[in-house]
Amino acid sequence: MTASWRFSALADRHRALGSALEDWSGMGTAWTYDKDQLEEYMAIRTKAGVMDVSGLKKVHIMGPHASHVIDRAVTRDIEKLKPGRSTYCCMLDDRGKFVDDCVVYRMGPHSFMVVHGSGRGHEQLTMAATGRNVTVLFDDDLHDISLQGPLAVDYLEKHVPGIRDVVYFSHIHTTLFGKPVTISRTGYTGERGYEIFCRRQDAVEIWDTIVAEGAEMGIIPTRFTTLDMLRAESYLLFFPYDNSEMYPFEDEPCGDTLWELGLDFTVSPGKTGFRGAEEHYRLKGKERFKIYGVKLDGTEAAAEGAPILKDGKPVGVVTMGFYSPLNNHNVGIARMPVDCAVEGTPLVIQNPDKTIPAIAHPMPFYDPDKKRRTAKG
Repeated sequence: MTASWRFSALADRHRALGSALEDWSGMGTAWTYDKDQLEEYMAIRTKAGVMDVSGLKKVHIMGPHASHVIDRAVTRDIEKLKPGRSTYCCMLDDRGKFVDDCVVYRMGPHSFMVVHGSGRGHEQLTMAATGRNVTVLFDDDLHDISLQGPLAVDYLEKHVPGIRDVVYFSHIHTTLFGKPVTISRTGYTGERGYEIFCRRQDAVEIWDTIVAEGAEMGIIPTRFTTLDMLRAESYLLFFPYDNSEMYPFEDEPCGDTLWELGLDFTVSPGKTGFRGAEEHYRLKGKERFKIYGVKLDGTEAAAEGAPILKDGKPVGVVTMGFYSPLNNHNVGIARMPVDCAVEGTPLVIQNPDKTIPAIAHPMPFYDPDKKRRTAKG
């Protein structure tokens, strides 16, 4: 593990499961366990899994100018966000290029929490807050335990009254096992799931109790990288692995537009004034590539970074591939030319050891109507 400056209270639990705690975003994170990763994928798709995602950065923005600061930094119209609700947003630089995504939680009239990954979200917020009447607090005491899968709600309702009434992208302040928590109906799996935000001092007890009690329901601990399997078939992008910071252009600096990434839906209709807005709108119709899906023959998954060929010529790259025996599909997220990003376009994936026939395919591959993650009751 490289020198980390952020530490999860659950580190010893991950080590006991076989993790060497590889660095992600400055925190030692469970990329590996001493068990079959497919077991974890199956648990989340059919039962539930519990995962430590405390490596996500939590930033509190509080004060009379809080909504103005966030409105400047993100693509959504934050004034429309009610307390108790959250929304998925993107952040751009002055060139109108993607630099991070996040979930913004409105805690009260002048109080927000922004949760983001390894991009420049904290820097964006700090820049927007300069000279404004706000407090910006980076909170690494707050831990994030994610309970994802169709049985997550069945488990939580034993302990949290009203949990079934918590709708997608909303949250409640409550207690779990006698500890104060915020439980959010969010996640990164394509399943119905919850994120449990708790104090560092309570994280181990909450984790241990869920693991012990949940075992009889088939709920198991899952490593952070199991998200790659889930996101590959659920059209969930991960910075920077699907972005040009990993796959730079030959003739210009790194940086992707929301139009290219398929994230233009995160811009509230008609919104202006956020960083990069003018360039964002100007770049519509000027896509240099598109994020699109590929569906492969057979069961050998596309390797990360595998070249995509069309008519024998390299045209793109697979950013994440995965074969699902549960859903019987071999799929991947890819960067490809706009004219290739058409359903049914014949392609070839060049894995290190073989070439695999494939076609371009729209995403998501799994639960395309998003009925599972948004289910009510």
